[in-house]
Amino acid sequence: MAISSYIALPQGAGYAVVLGLGFVFALGMMLTTFVLKRYNREIMTAEEFTTAGRSVKTGLIASAVLSSWTWAATLLTSTTQTYNNGLSGAFYYAAGATCQIVLFACLAIKGKERAPGAHTYLEIIKARYGVATHLVFLFFGFATNVLVTAMLLSGGSAVVNDLTGMHIVAACLLLPLGVVIYTLFGGIKATFLTDYAHTVIMIIIIMIFAFTAFATSDKLGSPGAVWEAVTLLAETQPREGNAGGSYLTMHSRSGGIFFVINIVGNFGTVFLDNGYFNKAFAANPAAALPGYVLGGLAWFAVPMLTSTTMGLVALSLQDTPAWPTYPNKMTPAEVSAGLVLPNAAVAMLGKGGAVCSLLMVFMACTSAMSAELIAISSVFTYDVYRSYINPKASGKKLIFMSHCAVVVFAYVMAAFAIGLYYAGIGMGYLYELMGIIIGGAVLPLALTLLSKNQNKVAATLSPVLATILAIMSWLVCAKKKFGAVNVDTTFEDDAMLTGNVVALLSPVVFVPVLTIVFKPQNFDWLILKSITRVDEEEELIAATEVNDADPEYIHPVKSQITVMATEIADSHEDRLEEETKKLNKSFKIAAVICVSLTLCLVILWPMPMYGSSYIFSKKFFTGWVSVLFIWIFFSAFMVIVYPIWEGRDAIAITFRGIYWDLTGQGYKVKQWQESHPEKLHAIQSQVSARLLAISQSNGVVEGKTLQDGIYTPRHIDEELEKKE
Repeated sequence: MAISSYIALPQGAGYAVVLGLGFVFALGMMLTTFVLKRYNREIMTAEEFTTAGRSVKTGLIASAVLSSWTWAATLLTSTTQTYNNGLSGAFYYAAGATCQIVLFACLAIKGKERAPGAHTYLEIIKARYGVATHLVFLFFGFATNVLVTAMLLSGGSAVVNDLTGMHIVAACLLLPLGVVIYTLFGGIKATFLTDYAHTVIMIIIIMIFAFTAFATSDKLGSPGAVWEAVTLLAETQPREGNAGGSYLTMHSRSGGIFFVINIVGNFGTVFLDNGYFNKAFAANPAAALPGYVLGGLAWFAVPMLTSTTMGLVALSLQDTPAWPTYPNKMTPAEVSAGLVLPNAAVAMLGKGGAVCSLLMVFMACTSAMSAELIAISSVFTYDVYRSYINPKASGKKLIFMSHCAVVVFAYVMAAFAIGLYYAGIGMGYLYELMGIIIGGAVLPLALTLLSKNQNKVAATLSPVLATILAIMSWLVCAKKKFGAVNVDTTFEDDAMLTGNVVALLSPVVFVPVLTIVFKPQNFDWLILKSITRVDEEEELIAATEVNDADPEYIHPVKSQITVMATEIADSHEDRLEEETKKLNKSFKIAAVICVSLTLCLVILWPMPMYGSSYIFSKKFFTGWVSVLFIWIFFSAFMVIVYPIWEGRDAIAITFRGIYWDLTGQGYKVKQWQESHPEKLHAIQSQVSARLLAISQSNGVVEGKTLQDGIYTPRHIDEELEKKE
C-alpha cells in the first residue's frame, strides 16, 4: 500500500532497482575483490576488513565522507525543510551538518596519533577508563548506529513505496540485501569503492535536477522564473514566522529552531558513529585532515543545491496540473515521510524525474548503510567479542564474527524499520529525536581524546545524566506547552529544541564538576598506543603462494609477505618520526581551519542575514544559485576526478595486469609483483604493521603496565627479546 495515491512508476521498477541494482553492485564488488587480490595482492584479513591497510588517500576519504554523510535524510529532510520554511531550510540543514564533519577532522587526527593501532573509538574508551565507561559508550555507539540505519531504511522505503507502489515491508527487507553481500566480500574497502560509484551517480542526478529547474525546464527554466513563482506565495500562502511571510529569506523562526536541533543531533551522529572513526583509522596519516575537511566542504553543496532546487520546485509547482496529486497537496504525513523530493522530481521531469529520484535515494541509502554495517561489525567484533568473549581470537575468527554481525544487524534493523512504519514513526521524527538520545555523550568522547584531565567518573556519568535530563526536558516541555505527550506533541519544534539543547550542553556542567570533585586523571597518552592490530600471520601464511615464491623469501614460520614487509620496514624506521610530526602539525592546522569554517557556517554567514530579515531580490537570488552551481562543480572535482588522479598508479598497475592476462602473458603479473613488492597493497599494509610494532615496543611496552583487555602481539615480544 503506497503512502501517496499517485504512483509514477510500475512496481517492477522498484524491484528492478532495489534487487537488480543491488546485485549489480554486489557482483561488481566481488569482481573488484578478485581483481585487487590478483593484481595488487590485497588479502582480506580481519585488519583489512576493518581498516583497509590504514593507507587510504585523501580523494577516496573525501568521497567516502561525502557518500556516507549523504543519507536518505540528507536529500529528503533537507528538501522538506526548504518546502516548509523556504531557502533558510536548505542552508540551515547544510551548514548545520557540515561543521561536525569539519570539526571531526581534529578528533580523526588525534585518534590516529594517540591510538594508531585502534579499530574503534570504543577501544580507546576502554583503554583509558576501563570496563564500566566502555559499557556506557557501547550503548551510545549502538544507539547511534540503530538510529541512523532506521532513518536510512525508513526514508528509503518510503520513497520506493511512493514512486513504485512497492510495499514498504518488502523495501525494508530487500534494500539491505545487496549491501550485505558486497560488504561481506569487500569490507571497508567495498565501502570506499562503492561510495565512490554512488557519489558519481548522485552528483550527476543533482546536476540534472538543478540544470533542469534553473536552465532548461519549460515549466520554470531560470532562477528568475523560480523567484517569481515563490515570491507570489508570500501573498497567497505566507509562511508564519518568516520575514514578510516570504520563502526567500534567512529569517525563519521554525528554520532557526531546526538549525539548532540539526547542529546538536548531528554532533552525535558524527562523533559517536564508529563509521567515521573507521575511515579515520583507514586513512593514510597525511590524508586524515584534508580528507575530512575537503569531504565536508564538498558535501555542503549536496543538500544545499538539492534542497534549494527541489524544495523551491515543489513550492512553485504544487498548485499546477504538473503536480502528481493535483489538485490535492501533500498531507503532513507524506511531508514528514520525505516525499517532497520525489513529487517535485515527477512534477518537473515526469517519469524521468521519478527514475532519477529513485536512483538517487537508493544510492544514498545503500552507501550510508554499508558504512553503518562496517561500523557495527567492528564495534561488535572488537568491543564485544574480542573484549569480553574471546580476547585471544585469531584473525580468521574475528573476520567470521564481523560477517555474522553484518548479516544479523542488517535484518534486525529491517525488522525495526518495519515496526516504526506500523507505529507511524517517520524519518523526520527520528532525525530530530537522535540528538536527545545520543547528544549527551559528544563532549565526554571529544575530551577523551583531547584532554588528559577528564576522569573516569565524569566520562561515565555525564552521558547518562545528560540523556536522562534531556528526555525529561523534552517530555515535560511537550506536556506543559501542548497539553499531552504523544507523537505529534513531542515532534513540535519547542519540545525537540529543548531536549536537544539539554542533551548537548548539560555535560558542559557535569564534566568539569565531576572532574574537580573526583580529581583530574592526568592520563598518560602513551597507554593508548598499546592498543594493537590483529595478528595476521595465520591469514597471510594461508594466502601466500609459498611453493611459487622466490626461494629467498621462503621462511619456515613467517609468510613471504611478512618477510618482504619486514625488510622494507627495517629500512624505513625514520617514517615513524615523520608521521608523528605530520600528525602533530596537521592537528594545529586542523584546529585553525575547523574552528574558522565552523564560525563562518554557523555565525558569520547566517546570523547577519537572519538579523537583517533580508528578503532575496531576483538579482541576489540568481547570484545565490550561481554560487551553488560553482560549489557543486568543486564537489564533483573533489570526489570524482581527484580520487582517480590520486590512484592513477594503482589503476595503471591493475589494468596492465588485466591486459597481460587477456593477451596470454599472465606470467608477467607475477614477475612484476616480485620485482616491485613495495607497490603491492599487502606489502604496504604489513610495512605499516611492522612500523607500528616497533613504535609500540620502543615507546609503550617497555616499563609500562598495560590495562586489562589490551594484548601484546608476538612481534612486539620479539622486538623486546632482541633488545635484551
